[in-house]
Amino acid sequence: MNKKAVSRRELLGASTLVGVTAVGALAAPAVLAQAPTVIKMQTSWPASDIWMDFARQYVQRVERMSGGRLKFELMPAGTVVGAFQVLDGVNDGVIDAAHTVPVYWYGKHKAASLFGTGPVFGGSATTMLGWFHQGGGKDLYRELTQDIMGLNLYGFYGFPMPAQPFGWFKNQVATVNDVNGLKYRTVGLAADLMQNMGMSVAQLPGGEIVPAMERGVIDAFEFNNPSSDLRFGSQDVAKNYMLSSYHQASESFEFLFNKDVFDDLPDDLQAILEYGVEAASTANTASAMDNYSSDLRKLQAEHGVTVHRTPKEILDAQLKAWDAIIPTLEADAFMKKVLDSQRQWVERVVYYELMNSADLALAYEHYFPGKLNLGK
Repeated sequence: MNKKAVSRRELLGASTLVGVTAVGALAAPAVLAQAPTVIKMQTSWPASDIWMDFARQYVQRVERMSGGRLKFELMPAGTVVGAFQVLDGVNDGVIDAAHTVPVYWYGKHKAASLFGTGPVFGGSATTMLGWFHQGGGKDLYRELTQDIMGLNLYGFYGFPMPAQPFGWFKNQVATVNDVNGLKYRTVGLAADLMQNMGMSVAQLPGGEIVPAMERGVIDAFEFNNPSSDLRFGSQDVAKNYMLSSYHQASESFEFLFNKDVFDDLPDDLQAILEYGVEAASTANTASAMDNYSSDLRKLQAEHGVTVHRTPKEILDAQLKAWDAIIPTLEADAFMKKVLDSQRQWVERVVYYELMNSADLALAYEHYFPGKLNLGK
């Protein structure tokens, strides 16, 4: 009877398995699996908002990269603290981490808004996220949060958001006079900007916007993007959607971690929490491009929303309003240092960006003629 030959790979595999089994049996007491570290992270977003989906993308990546050593309890706004109170919650150790934006704590120090929705010198959100990582922004942020404010936390930045729409209006606005006197929702330094343009501003969390519009507390509002606006039900309280604005053109997510919780982790898990923000930033950007564009079409086709490009007259007025606000901000020495740093970065980087970038509108009009209306 012929016996099947045993290959070298099979022989080595069998001997390796025996060796591993034997070593595993001897070493078992020393390698007992430890329970994962649980990070309690609350967001500033309602449970149904697309930004909760973006937060989940971060959580999924970190948990997988950690090999299960890190687990998250991800909670929507209001679970433990209010949407605008997550900074306090992380600082005080009530929650371990937060997924938010810095303008939500601008009431504690106006410089917070410079790391999210400050004056627009010509840089996009990608430009300004680059400033944070390469242009000195990270060190200035640490100086603000830890040296000036004495906060017990770390913050990391990711996902450069597309410029935010001017927002939702019951009637189309074409001139600066059309917005004068309107009761408008926004946050951060954008509130100062709109007040300078003659609006009365209410700073509200996202989940309170549509009810405030229904009650007449506000006449118009912005939040951030077509997907969030659709999920909020913005289309039920207004039908004129104004895209393009300088009020919040360079925002990014802020990932906050309690300093004690973070410092207690081994170096590799600290690195995963920090650099996981960069991984999620790419995933968030791809998801945003997909969902924001699809939901904008849905607002138009299924809900009768008219999409307008904000007129140049209003955009010019916004820049002039920033011109009036900047000197008051620069009365604070730290804020002047931040603004000087941003101007220096934008002057150099955006020159390259603008000189080098292709005319995308020209190419779009070439292949999809008649669709684009950028206004005047």
